[in-house]
Amino acid sequence: MSIRAVFFDMGGTIETFWHNPELRLHATPELGRKLELAGVHLPFETTELYEIISSGLDRYHQWTLETLEELPPSRVWREFIFPDIPVDQNRLDLAAEELMVDIELLYYHREMRPEIPGVLQEIKKAGLKIGLISNVCSRGQVPLSLGKYGILDYFDPVVLSSIYGRRKPDPAIFHHAARLANIPTSECLYVGDRIARDVVGARKAGFRLAIQIINNFEHGEEDNGAEPDAVIIRMTELLEILRTESESLSPTSLPSIQHPGKLRALLFDAGDILYFRPERGQKFQTFLEQCDLVDKKIPAKEIETLKEQAFHGSITQEQFREAVLRLHGVDAPEKIERGKQAMQEDDNNIRFFKGVRETLIALKENGYMLGIITDTANPLHVKLKWFENGGFVHVWDSIISSYDLGYQKPAPEIYGAALQQLGLTANQVAFVGHDVNELKGARTAGMKTIAFNYGESAKADFYIKTFSDLLKLPIISSSLRIPVVRE
Repeated sequence: MSIRAVFFDMGGTIETFWHNPELRLHATPELGRKLELAGVHLPFETTELYEIISSGLDRYHQWTLETLEELPPSRVWREFIFPDIPVDQNRLDLAAEELMVDIELLYYHREMRPEIPGVLQEIKKAGLKIGLISNVCSRGQVPLSLGKYGILDYFDPVVLSSIYGRRKPDPAIFHHAARLANIPTSECLYVGDRIARDVVGARKAGFRLAIQIINNFEHGEEDNGAEPDAVIIRMTELLEILRTESESLSPTSLPSIQHPGKLRALLFDAGDILYFRPERGQKFQTFLEQCDLVDKKIPAKEIETLKEQAFHGSITQEQFREAVLRLHGVDAPEKIERGKQAMQEDDNNIRFFKGVRETLIALKENGYMLGIITDTANPLHVKLKWFENGGFVHVWDSIISSYDLGYQKPAPEIYGAALQQLGLTANQVAFVGHDVNELKGARTAGMKTIAFNYGESAKADFYIKTFSDLLKLPIISSSLRIPVVRE
């Protein structure tokens, strides 16, 4: 597989940056002026305002390191910078984004690496897609800076944690970027300056290469967790890596599954295929019993409507859980929180079928592309955490979710999205599922079908009793070149 997309980090990678107390103290009067113009009046001298803003940003930074969440600027100002200071919250909320852009520009000295435009031009000439994945609180600073440098038009997609809601090294933001680029993760390269954010995240997402570029700013954090594929000092060194990667892919070096007509990828349903829930719904049932609500009859149609809205991403999982609780008659805030916690614990109580990890890794090592098509209300980062705990988060080339696309199986669009990202035709792909309609949808799309954990009415081209039986199917076993190690 070749590199088809190159993704860059922003701060420390596209641009170098630094900051110190003197720079920030000097910039604080301008921030104070902007706060005043926004109608946020504060009785602080410059030094005191600097200390309040700096300590608030530090608290938020530590919180993001623990949670990998990115909050809207309005919440950062309210909950971390001015949590105990009486201000006009409405005015602060209205100005929060612009104020955060000011923070990110005034509290840092930023400078584009001089070789970047030439490197981007060469990558574009080579026909590769160019994208960007950046941890940033504001929505406006990165586009503003790219525009100032004259390079904004090179990047598509531009993926910001401020919009996606998750921060590197969460592999979900890397998968999101690859899906927007319509490139499998195994054909993506990522360049960033931090091992703990950039290299670790790209590795977990299954990117083909993760390159570290040296940025001399001392950020004072531990920076470890993975070995980069290469360490470079100037971005021009990336071009040689791309040339070497391209030249190494001679026709004779490609595995047999690359030939036209051969099976090249497997797509999996997730729930009841990769994992199951042995105690499905038990904690929620116990909660209802404790609230004397177990006998309350809820119309199934109302629950199904809520599920469909959650699966399509029309409502969040949090909103779905609260709506279900209110249908059951739970309305006290404390009980709603307890109920949501019970539902979350039920959701996270999964077990993987025997043989899943070793089978997936064997398929990956033998050159197969692997993907997931899932109907779910769970955001992607939740399932990826399950897979990380299972030891196979890195194997996925594509993850297509109803929550992200707004379609559920057996809609043809959801199968088509997976094929498009993998760059394959339907006759090169097999779908592994259990549900009758989902298998039918894959078959209608032109894929081979494999039934696992299935009922009597399931119709498929192949049937397997255990997950590891995948490796014994003739359409797969004939192409295995690397011995399978069974655990």
